[in-house]
Amino acid sequence: MAKRYQVVVVGGGPVGVALAVDLGLRGVSCLLVESRVGLPRIPKGQNLTQRTLEHFQFWGIVNELRAARLMPVGSPIGEVTAYGSLSSEFWLAPPGREVVREFYSQANDRMPQYRMEAVLRKKMETLPSVEARFGWSATRVEQDAQSARVTISQDGASPETIEADYVVGCDGPRSLVREQVGIERGGTDFDQVMMLVVFRSRELHEGLKRFPERSTYRVMRPELNGYWEFFGRIDVGEGFFFHAPVPANVTKDNFDFHAVVERVAGFKFKAEYDHVGFWDLRVAVAEQYQVGRVFIAGDAAHSHPPYGGFGLNNGLEDATNLGWKLAARLQGWGGDALLHSYSDERRPIFKEVAENFIAKRIEREGKLLNTVTPEQDRPAFERMWYEFGTDVGWRVSGYEPHYEGSAVVFGPPNGVSSAHGDHVVKARAGHHLTPRPLSSGKDVYDELGPGFTLLAFGASDGAVRAFEQAAQSAGIPLKTVRDTYADKRAAYEACLILVRPDQYVVWTGDDAPADPAAILRKVTGRE
Repeated sequence: MAKRYQVVVVGGGPVGVALAVDLGLRGVSCLLVESRVGLPRIPKGQNLTQRTLEHFQFWGIVNELRAARLMPVGSPIGEVTAYGSLSSEFWLAPPGREVVREFYSQANDRMPQYRMEAVLRKKMETLPSVEARFGWSATRVEQDAQSARVTISQDGASPETIEADYVVGCDGPRSLVREQVGIERGGTDFDQVMMLVVFRSRELHEGLKRFPERSTYRVMRPELNGYWEFFGRIDVGEGFFFHAPVPANVTKDNFDFHAVVERVAGFKFKAEYDHVGFWDLRVAVAEQYQVGRVFIAGDAAHSHPPYGGFGLNNGLEDATNLGWKLAARLQGWGGDALLHSYSDERRPIFKEVAENFIAKRIEREGKLLNTVTPEQDRPAFERMWYEFGTDVGWRVSGYEPHYEGSAVVFGPPNGVSSAHGDHVVKARAGHHLTPRPLSSGKDVYDELGPGFTLLAFGASDGAVRAFEQAAQSAGIPLKTVRDTYADKRAAYEACLILVRPDQYVVWTGDDAPADPAAILRKVTGRE
C-alpha cells in the first residue's frame, strides 16, 4: 500500500523547502522530494526584499537568516548604473528598496541563495510533520478525484509510489510536474545567450571605491539594446559574480571572459575565477498554476532573468500564498474556491512582472539609450540620462503586488489583481497590510496570528463579538487585536480590518457588518 501524506512537494530548492516549512508549521503532513543532496554554491538569488524577510519573520527564523549573510551588517544593497563602463563620468546611484521600507515590518537583505536555503533546510528538520527525501527524484505524477500519486526513485533503490491529497511542483523551469499535468507556458524568448562568471578580485573591489557603497554595478551601452552587463557583490572585499550578453557560439574554451569583465569595469585588474557558465535570456509564465489536485510554484510556474530580484522573491510569495490555503482546505475551514484563488491571484502578478517590469524594461531602456550619445549632444544626453535614472526609481515604488480582483477578497468594484500599485498606509482589501505601532509599544505585525486576525481599533464590542462567534461556529482560526483608533493607527482609515494568514487585508469597515458569517465564508472560499 502506498505511503500517504497530505501534501507532496516535488523539488527542494528554496521555494519547495519554504512551502514545506510553511505547511509543517501549520501541522500538515508533508513529503519533500529533491534530487540534490548538497547545495550548489552559485551565488544567485541574492536580493531578498522586505516582503521576503517578513516570511522568515513568521516562520520564526528571521534572525537566523540575517546571521547567514556574508556582507557586513549595514552594507547598502542598492545599485550603481553607469554608461559605457564603470569608469565612466556618467553614473547613477538611484534609490532602491529603502524607499518603501516603512510599508513592511522588516528591512531587506542580501546573501547568496545557498546561504538562505541552508537556513530553510535547518528549520525544516525541526518540523515533525515534514519528511525530506534528498537524493530522490519524481518520475511520474497522476491524480484522480480522490487523491494524487507521485512515483519517486533513487539510484540503487526500488521506485516508490507516494499518495497525497495534493502535489505541488516546485521543480524548476523544466518542471516534470508541470509537464505531466499538461500546463503550457508562454512568454518572451530574447534569443540571447548570457555569460555568468564567479570570481574573486581585491583589485576590482578597490576600483569600485569611487562609487557610494552598493552591492550591484550595472553598465548600459546603446549597442546592448537594453540588456545588462552587471557585477554583483557576494561579500565586501573580493567576491563577485558577473552577467553579460555574449554571442550564441561562445564556449568556455573559445572566449576571453576576463577581457569582457575588464572592458565593462573600464580598467585592468587581476581575478581568480571559480565558475564560468551560460544561461538563456527568456521570460516564461505558465498558463495556469493548478490542475485538479496538482499545483506549481516558483520557477516551475514562472522563470525570468536575474533582473530586479523578481524570481526568487515571487517564488517565496507563491509558497506563502499557497501554504495557508492548502492547510485551510485540509483542516476543513477552507473551500475549493480558496485553492482556486492561488492561481487567480499569483499568475497575474508574475505575468505583469514578466511583461512590464522585465521585457518592457529591456525594450524601453534599449530605446532610451539609443536616442542620443554624449558625443552627439551632451546636454540632450544628460537630460536623457536623468530620465533614465528617474525610471529606475519608479520601478521600486510602483511595484506593489495586490489581489484586488481575487474572488476571496472584498476588493473594489471591477478590481483586478496586479503587480502595479501604490504603497500607502491605508488598509485596502487585497493589499499587503502596512505595519503600525500599537499602544502597547509593539507593532501590529508582532500580534498577527497564524490564522485570520481581526484588527479592532476603537470598534464596538458587539462588532468584535459578531466576528468571533461567526469564526468559532465555522471553525475558522481568528485572533482579535484590540486598540484605540488613534495615533498612527488612524492612518489605516478603518476601525475593523480583517487580515488573512499571509498578511493581506481581505475586508475593512467601521461598523459591525450585517452578516459577518458571509464575509468569513467568502474569504475562506466556502461560498
